Amino acid sequence: MRKSYLLILVFLDALAPALHAQDLQANVSVVANRIPSTVDHKQFQTLQAALYNFINNRKWSNETFQNNEKILCNFLIDISSSGDNNTYQAILTVQAGRPVYNSSYQSPLINFRDESFAFRYVEYQTLDFNENRVQGSEPFAANLTAEVAYYIYVILGLDFDSFSLRGGDPYFQKALNIVNNAPDSRDISGWKAFDGIRNRYWLIENLTNNKYTLVHDAYYSYFRSGLDQLYDKESDARSGILNALNMLNTINTETPNTMIIQFFFQGKANELSHIFQKVAPDEKARALDLLSRLDVSNANKYKQDLQ
Repeated sequence: MRKSYLLILVFLDALAPALHAQDLQANVSVVANRIPSTVDHKQFQTLQAALYNFINNRKWSNETFQNNEKILCNFLIDISSSGDNNTYQAILTVQAGRPVYNSSYQSPLINFRDESFAFRYVEYQTLDFNENRVQGSEPFAANLTAEVAYYIYVILGLDFDSFSLRGGDPYFQKALNIVNNAPDSRDISGWKAFDGIRNRYWLIENLTNNKYTLVHDAYYSYFRSGLDQLYDKESDARSGILNALNMLNTINTETPNTMIIQFFFQGKANELSHIFQKVAPDEKARALDLLSRLDVSNANKYKQDLQ
């Protein structure tokens, strides 16, 4: 659990406002190589700077993060086409890591590619977000900050889940609120169940549906009982990771092809192969069996690394 137990900080608010460090340390990139030169590309540099400030300079949680505790993340916006009235279609790639105890290693929390990012941006417009009024007056303009805020809350939820059991619930609820009040336009997709099977709606549905409660236990077991113990309790750590995989397997057996299972494993194949590469044959076999069933897209890699 992050610094929530340091209640004394409450009394220092007025004396030390600098203690309220922001939550994220994000890199932001806006790529517009596919946009013709007839469109002024300077506005995309301005957008990149504006989003950087929007993400990094806003307080997204009620917790206190020291500078070395900020969540490292990346937001890459690859603009694919432009429309009328400064509207754009883009692919948003979101990545975030979580530090492993006693190491400099960052384990992936999220490594997701959202191919349905539609927004409107006019150079130098103010980027703002009000979680109580998500839709705003113009859907495309509101969707710019709504989608970024949604992923910020998902990142926070996963990060807090990894430090304390069900610690991420408040942030998943904020992300759910954005989905329930998302900008509404036939040209904006990803917020509805019928928009696809791997989108923003289904991700937060899986993270807030009591049917998949075990996924939160799995995140906690994977990080706190698993990766964080690797330095001095390697055998216990692998048991914690196998326990997490068994929880995910339970979900997958009861409800196959849920988005959250695929989402969990994105970016983790090398990490998991390395963890189980030099263990006893029976433990390696258990890991290979679970990983081959849960992370199908990397099944061949696991067979090559763990057989």
